[in-house]
Amino acid sequence: MPASPQRPSLLSARPAGPLPGTQKVGSTGRNLWVHALVLAWFVAEAVLVVVHRFVPEAVWLMVHVLMLGAVSTAILVWSQHFADTMLRRQSPGGRPLHVARLAAHTVGALLVVAGLLTEVWALVVAGGVLVAAGALTHAAVLARQARGALPSRFGGLVRYYVAAAVCLPVGVTFGVLMARGGAGTAAYGRGYVAHVTLNVLGWVGLTVLGTLVLLWPTVLRTRIEPGADAAARRALPVLLAGILVVLAACATGWLPLVAVGAAVVLVGTGTVVRHLVAQGRAAQRGAWGFAAWSLAASVVWFAGSVAAFGVRVATAPSWAAAQDAVGGLLAPFVVGFAAQVLLGALTYLVPVVLGGGPARRRRTEAVVGAGGLYRVVVANGGLALYLLPLPSWVRVVLSLVVFGTFLAFLVLALRAVVVSRADAPVTGPGEVAVPSSGTARDDAARAVAARRDAQARRPRAGAVTAAVATLALAVVGGVAADPVAAGVGSGGTSGAATSTAAGGTTVVVTGRTTTVEVEAADMRFVPDVIPVPAGDRLVIELTNTDDDVHDLVLADGSTTGRVAPGETVTLDVGVVVGDLDGWCSVAGHRLMGMTLTVDVGDVGDVGDGGTSAAGAPSAGAHAGHGTTGEGSLGASDADLVGGPGDGFVARDAALAPAETDPAGDPVVHRRTLTVTEAVQEVAPGVEQTVWTFDGTAPGPVLRGKVGDVFEITLVNDGTIGHSVDFHAGALAPDEAMRTIAPGESLTYRFTATRAGIWMYHCSTMPMSLHIANGMFGAVIVDPPDLAPVDREYVVVQSELYLGAPGASADDAKVAAAEPDLLAFNGYANQYRYDPLAARVGERVRVWVLDAGPNRPSAFHVVGGQFDTVFHEGAYALPAGTSGGSQVLGLLPAQGGFVELAFPEAGTYPFVTHAMSDAERGAAGAFAVTP
Repeated sequence: MPASPQRPSLLSARPAGPLPGTQKVGSTGRNLWVHALVLAWFVAEAVLVVVHRFVPEAVWLMVHVLMLGAVSTAILVWSQHFADTMLRRQSPGGRPLHVARLAAHTVGALLVVAGLLTEVWALVVAGGVLVAAGALTHAAVLARQARGALPSRFGGLVRYYVAAAVCLPVGVTFGVLMARGGAGTAAYGRGYVAHVTLNVLGWVGLTVLGTLVLLWPTVLRTRIEPGADAAARRALPVLLAGILVVLAACATGWLPLVAVGAAVVLVGTGTVVRHLVAQGRAAQRGAWGFAAWSLAASVVWFAGSVAAFGVRVATAPSWAAAQDAVGGLLAPFVVGFAAQVLLGALTYLVPVVLGGGPARRRRTEAVVGAGGLYRVVVANGGLALYLLPLPSWVRVVLSLVVFGTFLAFLVLALRAVVVSRADAPVTGPGEVAVPSSGTARDDAARAVAARRDAQARRPRAGAVTAAVATLALAVVGGVAADPVAAGVGSGGTSGAATSTAAGGTTVVVTGRTTTVEVEAADMRFVPDVIPVPAGDRLVIELTNTDDDVHDLVLADGSTTGRVAPGETVTLDVGVVVGDLDGWCSVAGHRLMGMTLTVDVGDVGDVGDGGTSAAGAPSAGAHAGHGTTGEGSLGASDADLVGGPGDGFVARDAALAPAETDPAGDPVVHRRTLTVTEAVQEVAPGVEQTVWTFDGTAPGPVLRGKVGDVFEITLVNDGTIGHSVDFHAGALAPDEAMRTIAPGESLTYRFTATRAGIWMYHCSTMPMSLHIANGMFGAVIVDPPDLAPVDREYVVVQSELYLGAPGASADDAKVAAAEPDLLAFNGYANQYRYDPLAARVGERVRVWVLDAGPNRPSAFHVVGGQFDTVFHEGAYALPAGTSGGSQVLGLLPAQGGFVELAFPEAGTYPFVTHAMSDAERGAAGAFAVTP
């Protein structure tokens, strides 16, 4: 006969004799410190979530603090406790060895985080060794413990923990190797996929699936399904086989094999989950609290993420692209799966750890699980919305809302600790205080009944409704923060029918609808002429098959709003009575030829006068392209004479020395450049929307030496597509310089093989507009024989094509190469108002780059003479010669440096000696003191 179902006893069972794993490490209030360690990692994660909004590089720290810190520590703690309970045998080494490997893991994880933060690879190596050693010790202890244990029904589940612990050291090894650099290469992509497979599917995934076999029915307070243990034993080899297939794909370089491995992992997962679903159906409604909902949601996210992982990697065009494909799954893997399973488990286990008897435990359970369904719906609904191609600010608000639900756990856990220590009954959220009846048993029974009554008064529908309302408010708030990116405020969709053409001609509405499919592809609308009979209602179905964001705006104000790559939207134009011009309003796209015409045919039935409406200009049509128009500013709008207001501080032009390696090895320079859009003052009294790398225009100055490696991660937090092109590197532009959509990122890696000051810039078309709007910067690669000087400055010349106040650059002015102003380091005349400092007799080196996009530069210091000139990679005037130089002449994208010493104190202006340009802002000064 089959074994009868039994109540789960994972947390209540006690092995014979005092076992460190059960009575000292895992389940009693005397050992709160190990759980406080998990919560401490979680607090650190909360801090990093806030910091991430200001320091985008913190994203990798967030992942490692959660996965290597909080989640891995919880695995080490509870897997040992569960093993002790299932095997009913003391673990080898007992409590001291367990504490030792916890300490090794904690120190190792801290070193890894510190190494990633400081970019010191030696710290990452040291931390990785400690983490790997702790995991291998953990695996050895569990394996030895299992071999010496008496047969037990669930003892085989310990094999999940052993297999998971073996995965971690290998995954950590890949992570340590990747920290050395190489992003953007095929080898790095293979290592990245293997790293994620071993750490997420292996270390975390195997542990969670093995634990849920017993933890899930325990949380639901239901009986364990017959055959659940046998199914789990069958599933383990399948899961391991799937992981090995993915690793084989990484080793052989055959991308489609990753999909096979992911499918095998899903089969093994389904073998376990089938029993979990049956137990969930059998559970009573009251057992479904925050812990159960979170655990269930985490398993769904795990399965979905594994499926997406297999498909995205297998269909990636290269292993380098596979890295970016997997990067897009960090949110569902880390937040949807790992964070939720951690919170769900802790929500159930914290009251167990706090102890204090059944009544007190019920109180702490009510506190820590308060608002459970609401928090779960908000967290999972918010994450699902975050993964959609929504505008940047909507995703930001959603991420903060999801984070708020997770942060609530910390607050509730702290309150649960207070409640558990209170002598008098304390009502938690949703509990009802009950007068004492004189006996503890009666008080407990009445408390349970009162709590059930209170829960009955709060139906699930109310929690779900509140959660949906919260998410709706988050979306609305994000749209309000940036309405243009959401397609709001650009004119709106005009669907009002009219029967009056221009000039008063009456057109009879036909009642017919003309529907036209239009593609946005390769900076064109296809077709770009839409024939439609006058009086017909026109519906345009626009599909964006390009890699960039587009929209369609018609001259009557109708608009699709921004359309993400791959998206299709429908624009109901209404009844048309005359020709209409259409264009893409994304900056520069209209000038690139992204226009169309609605060509209205002859009027079939005409009113008074019998004139035809064909060819008549539509109401509301306007002249101008892009940001061109009567509202655009000009040079006269800048107060170049009066200057900026009090307290103005110019951009720091001082240049720090290049970083060097103490051993003389090449340095790997890692930097994240985040594209943002911001309104900034570009001249006294003139504000424009500039597109920036890391918040500044020009972008940050990068410096290194010949042989150094630059590893740049580009993150697009803008509202349209952007890219980056580093002239300092020589490599095929296909992948590294591709345009990425808002919310995406890519890694650009190159080795600096030649000296000079090199331009970097956005290469998305129209390139001239992106550069004119601020997307440029300098990379300085020192010549091997570069002599020391007293001061070094960097000056980047660029042009300003002013649009309307607060708007982006006027694209028509850019196309005509007619700048309003010029600037050094992004602000017209700024070093006239706040001069650069020098002393008499000091050697001063000035690196100069002409970023253009159109005008040449002739850098000159009034009253100074250059004794050294370095132009485009070579010395045009070496130091020590008798000759001198007065101008460093540069074409757009060229650069070099000059050196000079000032003979006496005073103010020495520096300008471009194209004097009209100097008078329009390309001027500054040195303030030389004795």
